[in-house]
Amino acid sequence: MTPADITVVIPTLNEAQSIANSVHSAIAAGATEIIVSDGGSSDRTLEIASEAGASKIVRSLAGRGVQMNSGAHLAKKHFILFLHADNQLSGQSLEQICDHENAVWGAFRQRIDSPKKIYRFIEWGNTCRVQWRGMAFGDQGVFVRRALFKELGGFAEMPLMEDVELSQRLRRIEKPAVLNGPLTVNARRWEKQGLLRQTLMNWQIQFAYFRGVPADQLARKYYGN
Repeated sequence: MTPADITVVIPTLNEAQSIANSVHSAIAAGATEIIVSDGGSSDRTLEIASEAGASKIVRSLAGRGVQMNSGAHLAKKHFILFLHADNQLSGQSLEQICDHENAVWGAFRQRIDSPKKIYRFIEWGNTCRVQWRGMAFGDQGVFVRRALFKELGGFAEMPLMEDVELSQRLRRIEKPAVLNGPLTVNARRWEKQGLLRQTLMNWQIQFAYFRGVPADQLARKYYGN
């Protein structure tokens, strides 16, 4: 197995400022099938993605779960790696998956793109969540065997927490592999909302989801509409 046996699917919505770096990182890591699944961007996201080297562009209904399913439908490789548009793979990321080709699914350690020491604590906590709870979030670069993803019916097409819901199903099959990466994560949401405020909101939404609060209600709180 080589990095060319891994499809990278990137969901986008008005990501003109980030998408080129995301696509370039996948190419540098060895990906040959990079699918950008767009939810109706009104900026130059799709043009920039194509210029950057994305091999396929999909126009999808909006919603990250819907978009990732639309992209995965066209995937041909052994594994699918779902990469957020404001994330970047390290040059060794796909090789690391190849080194763990017997794994069913997994995610990467993060590197939040900020020198602030508090982010190192957040990175550590996020890694512990995957290791101890088998719960990977989308900004950790979730990868899964394509055949299994198809068998499970893909992501639940819900407005938020689609990554958590998929993790809940996958961890019943096998614990996730946690690879070193690192996956570089843009700090923009923490910086925009305030680090403490955003972190507390993330925790509140997780707890509310596990208490059974509907995903559409959580999405309105998270996205502010």
